[in-house]
Amino acid sequence: MANDASTVFDLVILGGGSGGYAAALRGAQLGLDVALIEKDKVGGTCLHRGCIPTKALLHAGEIADQARESEQFGVKASFEGIDVPAVHKYKDEVISGLYKGLQGLIASRKVTYIEGEGRLSSPTSVDVNGQRIQGRHILLATGSVPKSLPGLEIDGDRIISSDHALVLDRVPKSAIVLGGGVIGVEFASAWKSFGADVTIIEGLKHLVPVEDENSSKLLERAFRKRGIKFNLGTFFQKAEYTQDGVKVTLADGKEFEAEVLLVAVGRGPVSQGLGYEEAGVAMDRGYVLVDEYMRTNVPTISAVGDLVPTLQLAHVGFAEGILVAERLAGLKVVPIDYDGVPRVTYCHPEVASVGLTEAKAKEIYGADKVVALKYNLAGNGKSKILKTAGEIKLVQVKDGAVVGVHMVGDRMGEQVGEAQLIYNWEALPAEVAQLIHSHPTQNEALGEAHLALAGKPLHSHD
Repeated sequence: MANDASTVFDLVILGGGSGGYAAALRGAQLGLDVALIEKDKVGGTCLHRGCIPTKALLHAGEIADQARESEQFGVKASFEGIDVPAVHKYKDEVISGLYKGLQGLIASRKVTYIEGEGRLSSPTSVDVNGQRIQGRHILLATGSVPKSLPGLEIDGDRIISSDHALVLDRVPKSAIVLGGGVIGVEFASAWKSFGADVTIIEGLKHLVPVEDENSSKLLERAFRKRGIKFNLGTFFQKAEYTQDGVKVTLADGKEFEAEVLLVAVGRGPVSQGLGYEEAGVAMDRGYVLVDEYMRTNVPTISAVGDLVPTLQLAHVGFAEGILVAERLAGLKVVPIDYDGVPRVTYCHPEVASVGLTEAKAKEIYGADKVVALKYNLAGNGKSKILKTAGEIKLVQVKDGAVVGVHMVGDRMGEQVGEAQLIYNWEALPAEVAQLIHSHPTQNEALGEAHLALAGKPLHSHD
């Protein structure tokens, strides 16, 4: 291995996804000499195989639903079907535009970009393309890939991952979605909008099981109304091919058949064979272990994003990457409060939350110290106009701050920004209640919920 000792970078980043490129951009902005190594395309899973393409598909599905349902708004329109190549063209144009913009940002910040498959060769170097890239500090940001279950082989044809689903050349007539978390319910929602017959299999007792139970129940009610079927509380046992599809058998003997099976049981870290353990980096089940400042047990190595056991969200990767860059540049940094990170599931209806669930709040503060309030969107004018149903649920420490905001309904993902401020600034219900929210908006529902929690409800019953 040739040792290019002429340059020692301040920061060498292995992986150009959300966490890696955020660290590169912020580090360069702060005057660090940065090298960014990526084997595929800068932007990683989020831009190319995750957040952006899935939301494009969901929006196309929303348009399809609007065409079908237009007459209830007094608009005569007809739904002719889904042009799958055109949907992919739209999706890929969105990705391409953002990708070009990101490439321009990397170049403008004078980040040294190296395309190739890198491997950690020491606590201060990465080998790539026959060269040894030296760095005073190394940031591991190699991300994640779709997981499967023992004995369940993803073939890319009948049994597929989210990667395959994003480039599928057709709308399947029927689909089984294994996993009722974020990825599973988003694809189920999009495929149903496109006209597929969809069944979700979730081993736990609710869809989106990490959310507040009330949000899960509201989503389940909405999915039933949309005709999305689901089986909860029984785990997967096996999958086998049929003449023209796949059959899934559950632990209780129940069987389901469909044209395709989407395996959406989560994502696992990309860390095997990359030299991490050889360099002495502490790991657990493939994840790199870090402290609250994203430092590993090796002083010259940090890690961020899906590679570490924190929330697998692009915006978390951004924040973690920025934190590392600022720490290395000598700035004072504050550890991330992961409870204070906004979470959105972009199905129809949307599920958005920040802070603690009611169950978690009771566990921390005691059941007698927690107050919960639900504001039904039936009292909100904009929700009536949109014909959406759902609720905003607030979780408060008695006589204290709001510690959880949980929302279900169309466009709720756009309201979670204010909810994030409410949680992170430890706002009292009365403080939010005195803010004037514009009428009629979905955002107004958040204000109305706080009016009610403050003891002065307006468009809701006492």
